[in-house]
Amino acid sequence: MYTAKDYGKLIGMEGFSETLLKNHFTLYQGYVTNSNKVLETLDGLAKADKLGTPEAAELRRRLGWEFDGMRLHEHYFENLGGKGGINKDGKLGKKIAQDCGSYEAFEKEFRAVASMRGIGWAALYQDLANGNLINFWINEHDVGHPSGCNPLLICDVFEHAFMIDYGLKRADYIEAFFKNINWAAVEGRLK
Repeated sequence: MYTAKDYGKLIGMEGFSETLLKNHFTLYQGYVTNSNKVLETLDGLAKADKLGTPEAAELRRRLGWEFDGMRLHEHYFENLGGKGGINKDGKLGKKIAQDCGSYEAFEKEFRAVASMRGIGWAALYQDLANGNLINFWINEHDVGHPSGCNPLLICDVFEHAFMIDYGLKRADYIEAFFKNINWAAVEGRLK
């Protein structure tokens, strides 16, 4: 069973209202609850020898949505709450410069991905096969994850992440996001 993590320490973070954050935490808690419900139901179907049923198949498909929604929100909240920019001389800063040409080139591209029309996630992934860093768009929670890659930096660009505070001004939300990245948490994910 999974337990929702407490991200209350983010309340008071510049550019994110308490109302927005509390609503977002509640949404995240729903993904945790639903992941547990789906897993419990699948366990019950397994015990009843009903894993070959259409109900079990649809629940298995649903598990990707709920579980990835839970995990992406955890990564997102955990890579927030920082102050100041990236340490360009640190391990991650050097890796970004090496793979993207410069930190500025990485940030420009990441902002462009996060600004794309539609709902989803912008994510910096590390390809575990060769170590390269690549910015990706994740459409929905369970579509667009690159196989064999490790998520480093996650930005939620579903409307619930910004509309209360920013309305349709996604660029202003992305600016607030960059001001609050916890780069130590992001670097800690680097393999």
